Amino acid sequence: MANTYTQIHIHFVFAVKFRRSLIDKEWKAELYQYITGIIKNNDHKLLAINGVSDHIHILIGIRPAQSISDLMKNIKQDSSKWINSNKLSKSHFQWQEGYGAFSYSKSQLSTVIRYIENQEAHHKKKTLREEYIHFLQKSEVDYDEKFIFKELI
Repeated sequence: MANTYTQIHIHFVFAVKFRRSLIDKEWKAELYQYITGIIKNNDHKLLAINGVSDHIHILIGIRPAQSISDLMKNIKQDSSKWINSNKLSKSHFQWQEGYGAFSYSKSQLSTVIRYIENQEAHHKKKTLREEYIHFLQKSEVDYDEKFIFKELI
């Protein structure tokens, strides 16, 4: 898109279905590399990626030619297929339905990147649910707590 100039930074948070601890330390770096490839192949810029055994955080510089929902569909669908086809998980791997997407200005990026890089330390003090609700409240996103991480059947 000629003459279109944007600076869009989105922090994504999403969990393994039923928040099962399926992301193993032995292969999580490979998973992050695979997801990085998906992001780059869609012409976006990865700024940070990390997580723990039951969820993942990704900070991306987004280009507006692709919708956020299409990008997340690609990331979640393709990475699930990759995990399952390579038999990395001891049981069938799926991501939860939905995701959190929070926007940040350039001046906030170093703080967000540091936060993502230090996921293991953060989750010694706070559960995923507590963390997620904190993001929703901080970003003033309307939500109903009874539906946080509720899996649809």
